[in-house]
Amino acid sequence: MNRVERLAAIEAERAKRILVLDGAWGVYLQGFELGEADYRGARFAAHNRPLKGDHDVLCLTRPDCVTRIHEEYLAVGADITSTNTFSATSIAQGDYALEAAAREINEAGARLAREGCDKFEAMDGRPRLVAGAIGPTNKTLSLSPDVNDPARRDATFDGMANAYKDQCLGLIAGGADLLLIETIFDTLTSKAALWGAWEAFDATGIELPLWMSGTITDRSGRTLSGQTVEAFWNSVRHAKPWAVGLNCALGPTEMRPFLAELARIADCPVSAYPNAGLPNAMGGYDETPCSMEAHYAEWARAGLVNIVGGCCGTTPEHIAHMKAAVDSVAPRVVPTIERALRLSGLEPFTAAA
Repeated sequence: MNRVERLAAIEAERAKRILVLDGAWGVYLQGFELGEADYRGARFAAHNRPLKGDHDVLCLTRPDCVTRIHEEYLAVGADITSTNTFSATSIAQGDYALEAAAREINEAGARLAREGCDKFEAMDGRPRLVAGAIGPTNKTLSLSPDVNDPARRDATFDGMANAYKDQCLGLIAGGADLLLIETIFDTLTSKAALWGAWEAFDATGIELPLWMSGTITDRSGRTLSGQTVEAFWNSVRHAKPWAVGLNCALGPTEMRPFLAELARIADCPVSAYPNAGLPNAMGGYDETPCSMEAHYAEWARAGLVNIVGGCCGTTPEHIAHMKAAVDSVAPRVVPTIERALRLSGLEPFTAAA
């Protein structure tokens, strides 16, 4: 199948059942216990900066590890696999002096994911999608990095948008089916990602569906930059996303009320992929595959989700249990929302219709 055919096939499936995304990448890669030599490979053997911890560069230096993770998630039933490119902007790669390699990392990441999906499609005829993973970078546009200088910013909107454009160009070239702008804690940064994506679409003549996933940072129900769930949705709904959702930061118990709020107001499919609980005192995650399955089964029965997956601390076993939880349950019905002027700052505002 080509990209258009795959997307059409998945759209037909999404109308009938809850789709399954893959699980954690960074935490899972840490379990491989790779050393500095693995991150450098032959390509960056003489690089002047330590690279251990730059999981994205493994798309170039240890593609076998990346392929293995894709295939493990696909083997347990994932319909969508995300690329290993969460921090593959030139801005984030600047920490490792690999800015110039950013587009190549993205293209390689999308190609590895595409190869995995094509392998499994050839086995059973069922299409799988590649979601180009686009993270928030290590800088923000709404917040100062210095509490003594509230006006300071270490990045500009245009600079951020250009970095995201370069990332999107790589993901498109590598064969991504859609773009997943995820772990959004600063909505202005996500708007730079949207702008970069649209610029990439104009440059290539290829337009991919956009999936947006925000992060509620604690039980206050707000993103790090201060928006409530509804305010966040009002800020991004103009992009007409393929799906909108919540991921990371919270475990399923803590995410549940905010997911219910998003499911109530979003007039597009809703996704959820929480962490496997909040980190414990040792930095680990306590939600087991079985306990996560119970949460997802309840969410599905309550009509809250169209797409489910896992974030930090989840494994292929978690994803297998999630799939079992939602397999026989109808997806959330996308509501018809009354037309009105809906605005947002930190809080939402709805004018009279």
